[in-house]
Amino acid sequence: MTSAPNTKDIEVPTLAEDEKFLRIGQAMMRMRLLTGRRMIGRLAIQHVAPGLELSHLDVLDVVRRAEDTGEVTVGTIAELLRIDPSRASRITADMVARGVLRRKASQADARRIVVVLTALGQRLLSEIQVQKYAVIGSIFADWSPEDIESFSFLFDRYVSGYERVVQTAMKETTE
Repeated sequence: MTSAPNTKDIEVPTLAEDEKFLRIGQAMMRMRLLTGRRMIGRLAIQHVAPGLELSHLDVLDVVRRAEDTGEVTVGTIAELLRIDPSRASRITADMVARGVLRRKASQADARRIVVVLTALGQRLLSEIQVQKYAVIGSIFADWSPEDIESFSFLFDRYVSGYERVVQTAMKETTE
């Protein structure tokens, strides 16, 4: 298993490498600002469901993903979003009131309440996905299909490497 690099382990890059790393670092900063402000999500909400908030999109996405592996509770939502259970409960209650989610008894344990997407919730997820793909598609509108394919693999490889480094560093700090 590789560990996160210490500054003493990093070789000093050449000028050409330094410029490449600088360009990557600057692009990462610009991307962080855009993702931090959640511009694609905001555009999707603006076009699809102006009454929703970004936290609603997060819950919709978590419920969609978590339903694939089992029943979804408010506790599941809180855990996956890393938010306080009371906040998850308030957001869920709001979404139930809007008709986006529905509460029902668990099939595994009738004492437990789970949340599921309603038809409206599923439709919103689909429409929001279409909006997100439209934004992404417009970014790549003047790229060749080969460049898009290469970028998709390279970007996934980059993010996977980023995740590995961060997970390793986090594990090392907890040991």
